[in-house]
Amino acid sequence: MSDPNAGTIVLWIVILALVIFVVVALFKMVRVVPQATALIIERLGRYRHTFEPGLHWLVPFIDRVRAGVDLREQVVSFPPQPVITSDNLVVSIDTVVYFQVTEPKSAVYEIANYITAIEQLTVTTLRNVVGSMDLEQTLTSRDQINGQLRGVLDEATGRWGVRVNRVELKSIDPPASVQGAMEQQMRAERDRRATILTAEGVKQSQILTAEGEKQSQILRAEGNAQAAILTAEGEARAILQVFDAIHQGDADPKLLAYQYLQMLPQIANGNASKLWVVPTEFTAALGSIAQGFGGVPGTPGIPTPPSGEDEGERTPRPRTAFPETALTDPGEALAEARRQAEAATADATSAGTRSGAPFDPSAERGQRPADGPTPPPATGIPPRPVTGEPDEPQQQ
Repeated sequence: MSDPNAGTIVLWIVILALVIFVVVALFKMVRVVPQATALIIERLGRYRHTFEPGLHWLVPFIDRVRAGVDLREQVVSFPPQPVITSDNLVVSIDTVVYFQVTEPKSAVYEIANYITAIEQLTVTTLRNVVGSMDLEQTLTSRDQINGQLRGVLDEATGRWGVRVNRVELKSIDPPASVQGAMEQQMRAERDRRATILTAEGVKQSQILTAEGEKQSQILRAEGNAQAAILTAEGEARAILQVFDAIHQGDADPKLLAYQYLQMLPQIANGNASKLWVVPTEFTAALGSIAQGFGGVPGTPGIPTPPSGEDEGERTPRPRTAFPETALTDPGEALAEARRQAEAATADATSAGTRSGAPFDPSAERGQRPADGPTPPPATGIPPRPVTGEPDEPQQQ
C-alpha cells in the first residue's frame, strides 16, 4: 500500500508549481512602458506591435520584447579624426552629433547599430567636405561644414528612422608646426596693424597741432590788430580832446609859456644829456612871461598884442562835438571773451575725442597743393568794425 502522506506531499508540490507558473505568467503578461520609450514586441519571432508609453498586456511565453528604444534627443561625441585638406595638411577634427529616433521599428530592423553607422558616416562625409578645402577655409568655414554634414547625415539616416538635428565641429587642430607658423603670422599682422595705427595717430596729432597753432596765430594777430586799432583810436580821441580843451579855454601866450617852462626840465632830464639845445622860441616865451608879470609891450622880447583885442574881448571858440565812443562795453567784452574760450575748449575736446577715430582722407586737404589760393578758414570771431572815427580838427 502506498503511503497517503506521500500523495499529499506530491499534490502540494503540484499546486505550488501551478501557483508559481500563474504568478510568472501574470508577471510576463503585464508590461508598463515609461515615458519617452518605445518597446518592439515580437510574437513567435515576428514583429507584432510597438508599445507606446503606458500599460500593456502580453501573451505569456508567446509575445516577447525585442528591444526598447529611447525616443529622446541624444548627443554623441565622436573621437578626433585625422582629415587631409586640399593643401596636404593633416588636421584633427572632433565632431558632436545631435539626433533623435523617430521610428523605433526602422531603428531596430533597418540597421544593426545606428550609432556606429552615424559615426562612420560622419567621418567619411567630413573627409569628403574638408578634402575640398584648404586649411584657411577649413578654419573659417565651420558653419558651411556643419550644414553639409547635417544634410548628408539627415538624408542617409532617414530610412533608419533617425533624424539628425544638428552637427557641430567641436575642435579643429592643425599640426604643431603649422600652429607655430600661424602664431607668427598673427603676431606679424598685429604688429603691422599697431604700426599703422600708431603712424596714423601721429599724423592726425601733427595735423591737429598745426591746425591749432594756425588758429592761435590767426586769433593772436587779430587780437593785436584790434588792440592797435583801439590804442590808435584812444590816442586820437585824447589828442582831439586836449586840442579842443585848449581852444575851448582860449589859453593865452602866458599859459603856454608857463607850460613850456615846465616841460624844459623833462627835456633836459637824463644821464646822457651832455648838450642842451635852447630853441629860438625861448626868448619869445620869456617875453610872454614878462608881459604877464607887467612888462611893457614893445620891449625887445615882449610881444605886442594885436590892436583892438583885449584880454576880456576874446571870442570863445565853439566846442567840438565828439562822436560817441566806439569802445565795447566791458561787460559785453568779458562775455564775448568767455564765449570764445568755451568755443575753443569745445573744439579742443572734440579734436581730442576724434583723434582715436579712423582716419578721414579729408583731413589731408590742408596739406595738398590747391589750384588757386585757398581762403583762410573762418575762425568763428568776426573782425571788429571800426566805427565812430573822429572828424578832422577845425582849423583856427
